[in-house]
Amino acid sequence: MNRIVATVVAGMFAIPAFADGHSIGDAEAGEKGFNKCKACHMISTPAGEDIVKGGRTGPNLYNIIGRQAGVVEGFRYGDDLVAAGEAGLVWDAANFVEYVQDPRAFLRTYLDDSKAKSKMAFKLNKGGEDVYAYLVSVVKDEDKPES
Repeated sequence: MNRIVATVVAGMFAIPAFADGHSIGDAEAGEKGFNKCKACHMISTPAGEDIVKGGRTGPNLYNIIGRQAGVVEGFRYGDDLVAAGEAGLVWDAANFVEYVQDPRAFLRTYLDDSKAKSKMAFKLNKGGEDVYAYLVSVVKDEDKPES
């Protein structure tokens, strides 16, 4: 009986770590993992401060967490990612991690369309939760979306 109570109590304390979807992964490991992403993506604040100088093939990833997919201003997204965003896709922990593992498969499942495709061909097989945590960690308080 004491084990059950201990497990329940431990579980109650663990829930807040995942409740907001932002507390998964290791931001420090994600910073290193982002090196695989910066060939196509940058992280730059609205004020023009470069957090990570990177490519422009993909959209700027600053402050995308918690946002609708396919809406970074000034970037031309593929039709299917825009459609997914319009259908309600928001970059939370689960969606982000699953998407970066296989973008095309994710969109095909999300849109229930066997012909859906993604402009992102790269697959991040592991460490997606760390990159997610890193992306959350770099956003300045004044730029975070209001809850």
